[in-house]
Amino acid sequence: MKKNLFAVVILLLFTTYSYAAGSDPKPAKVKTDYSKAVEAIKFAKKYEKKGKLEKAKKRYEKAQKLLIKSNKKKPLQADTLNYLGFTTRKLGDYENGEKYYLLGLEIDPNHKGINEYLGELYVATNRIDLAKERLKVLESCNCEEYNELKEIIAGTKQSKY
Repeated sequence: MKKNLFAVVILLLFTTYSYAAGSDPKPAKVKTDYSKAVEAIKFAKKYEKKGKLEKAKKRYEKAQKLLIKSNKKKPLQADTLNYLGFTTRKLGDYENGEKYYLLGLEIDPNHKGINEYLGELYVATNRIDLAKERLKVLESCNCEEYNELKEIIAGTKQSKY
């Protein structure tokens, strides 16, 4: 009986250890088109800050393509539309950038990023009254977006992004 019990214990230990040794590690988290786009935007902003505008432009173009794919898979997400507006604006297409922002605001009228970036677009296109409307939306958020847009409207700060 002791011999059988000993054999069972050894067998259990052996299978547990061999099973653990053969198990796969946790699979890496799969990156979505959206998360890849956000990463590309971060790099683009860094390049832009360093004056490497051609590299920044390529990153914005890459991000825009990924965001378009993301929007096709999961349409009408305010965050996606925010970054679509942002990348489109950064690539010089203010008209379509504005369309993405406005579509995003239909989904989430208080989206901080969209309101700030749309306000920046309005300043860049000399529509200060509309920029001030975006600032008014952000007024009670006690957030960085409000302060950034306020400084840009006042002309004391250039749009950093």
